[in-house]
Amino acid sequence: MGFLLLRQYTAKRVLLMIPTLLGAGVLIFFLMRVIPGDICLARWVDYGTDLDPALLELCRDRLGLNEPLHIQFWHFMRGVLSFDFGVSMWTGRPIIQELELRFALSLQLAVMATVVTLLIAVPLGIVAALRQNTWVDYLVRTVAIAGVAMPSFWLGILIILGLLILSQAWLGEPWMPPIYYVSPFENFWGNMSQLIWPALVAGYRYAAVVTRMTRSALLEVLREDYIRTARSRGLTEKIILNRHALRNSFLPVITIIGIEFSFFMGGLVVTEQVFNLNGLGRLLVDSVLYADYNMIQALVMIVVAVSVLVNLLVDLSYAWLDPRIRYS
Repeated sequence: MGFLLLRQYTAKRVLLMIPTLLGAGVLIFFLMRVIPGDICLARWVDYGTDLDPALLELCRDRLGLNEPLHIQFWHFMRGVLSFDFGVSMWTGRPIIQELELRFALSLQLAVMATVVTLLIAVPLGIVAALRQNTWVDYLVRTVAIAGVAMPSFWLGILIILGLLILSQAWLGEPWMPPIYYVSPFENFWGNMSQLIWPALVAGYRYAAVVTRMTRSALLEVLREDYIRTARSRGLTEKIILNRHALRNSFLPVITIIGIEFSFFMGGLVVTEQVFNLNGLGRLLVDSVLYADYNMIQALVMIVVAVSVLVNLLVDLSYAWLDPRIRYS
């Protein structure tokens, strides 16, 4: 019976993904046609006032911008369904090739930053809740507030500066993280030496939020009646924490982690700029600058798809942590 309810719950959540993706596709397509900017003008901006209008029309014809909106929308949605986003309007290269390396970099950075967030936030949040209003709690809250208040670009610059100073002192020459991305399957240590630093920057900043959420959620659960009942029955604090308190307090924490992972996939623009990483966030900014409609639409749909998939996993984790959700 429980498995059947869980399967029905999963099927409903999967079906809800379809209108979400469709709505995102419609929204991004028509928004791109409303905002100002013309990629053909950007291509030939060096010509100034001497630009031939016929050349502009030829450029728009080649890119399909003169076609009716419903025809353009049909081509876009057909490409989304077939995972063929066409070619970049700016570079002329297939979008899949443009995204291949950048998606791998952004995905790995998002996973590493999420792991750093969990390793920092969950233990600190638990300790702060169990040692409420002690010097340990105040220290953890101070670290968390510092993480929220500290700009990520400033922390990234401090890390790079520290690496330069320490490597000069210890190795005799300055060292900086590699610029070019290498798959961890090809060169694991070279890959880690490049991405561990931006992962620490992004992970620490958002660990501050998760730490405070973990602390407040655990404190709320520890005040519940069933926790007092468990203590009155003589259960140890370790059993109460592991069997009852942690599992029920993780629901809001998992929500925040899911939201942050989706943000990590395309929102680390400043961190990528500081560490000179060619990820999805940086590509999105460049595409907006050049009014590359095809690239922007593809990037937004990828980020939306990742967000929807992560939310699905979060919903499934809800059903695992709290069986009552399966009946809703």
